[in-house]
Amino acid sequence: MSIGLLCEYFEADEMGIKLTADSMNLDVKYIPFRKISIKLGENALRVKSKEFDHTEQLKEIRVVLNRAQSKNRRLIAASFLEAIDKPSINPLNVEFTCFSKFRTLLKLFKNGIKVPKTLFIPCDVLEVTSDRRMIHNEEYIADLIMQELSDDAIIIKPDAGTHGRDIRLAKNREELINILSETTPSLVNPLGVLAQSFIQKWFYDLRIVVFKEKGKPPYCCPKAMARAGFRDFRTNTALGNFVFDVDLPQYIQDLASKCGSVIAGNADVWFVALDAMIDFSNMPEILSESNHIETELNRLETLFEEFKRVKRDPLKKKNFVEWNKRLETAFKNYKSSEAYNNVRAVINESVEKGKSSILFHEANACPEFWEQTRLATGYNPAEFLLACAKSLL
Repeated sequence: MSIGLLCEYFEADEMGIKLTADSMNLDVKYIPFRKISIKLGENALRVKSKEFDHTEQLKEIRVVLNRAQSKNRRLIAASFLEAIDKPSINPLNVEFTCFSKFRTLLKLFKNGIKVPKTLFIPCDVLEVTSDRRMIHNEEYIADLIMQELSDDAIIIKPDAGTHGRDIRLAKNREELINILSETTPSLVNPLGVLAQSFIQKWFYDLRIVVFKEKGKPPYCCPKAMARAGFRDFRTNTALGNFVFDVDLPQYIQDLASKCGSVIAGNADVWFVALDAMIDFSNMPEILSESNHIETELNRLETLFEEFKRVKRDPLKKKNFVEWNKRLETAFKNYKSSEAYNNVRAVINESVEKGKSSILFHEANACPEFWEQTRLATGYNPAEFLLACAKSLL
């Protein structure tokens, strides 16, 4: 029996999964999920592209890694796989929860896990009536947000967005109204407005990997990746921020495992990456080190830019193995620098001091990992993914 690798494109993560599977002597078959047709009817189901019929191959596959990058496409893929009784990582209930930031937060909050103060308003900013009149709700929604989130700064974000795109920061009512006026319904923001209190997370947040194999308890990777930088209030790696490895206190590991279990519900097997941040607003002694950290990050700029240059190298598509060696060398040079270790030490110390103030704010069912999470933490999440799949074979 084979493991299926379903994806839209074969990117670094998918190539890394295939490379890891080969090293583990696991048979992984590619399942395209973009330019194909899924035909239902006449007591049959067929999956075909113009050139190939994938139906028989899909029958032979025992479990599927759902790696479609589009959240909407991945949700459809999970629905399709469940309909044909094909186990997947992640199953539909996990994908459904992770699709929506607000659904994720509702589950965490219900189970006693600290989350940022969050407000969801199920109303579009601009409404069009049946007689084509325009109703502007910017000011009403802004007042409702400021009434419920009485903070100095407020974050507006798309409910199903990724990579920090379209996340906006408002520091006053006027800025909030301007941001709301530019908020429209879309695939990543299908209905209403999602607002959160701005959290003083200092200069970094955490990406934590948790997973569960069949028959085993949830496992939290003991190292996390810190995404760091002062250029923007968003610290997503897609925006070019630095990355560091972090040793997670046992308290956070246990809490992250609980988060994963809450999100996964009764799923036997799952794999998610949690985004979390520590609220340092009541720890001014930690924030006072900002100037020192900025200096160290400036020292790291050249080494990190070289790493990012290798990431962009088209050799990745032509010779993945050779490109991966170059990527690992570039990251090793960055990670072995004095400035890296200075910043890492500060992050680790602050995580230990602030562990009880950690807030979980998002879960990703299909995280990117090969180029940065793997190199920063020293753990290969592809091994975790494949171990989850293997437990279902």
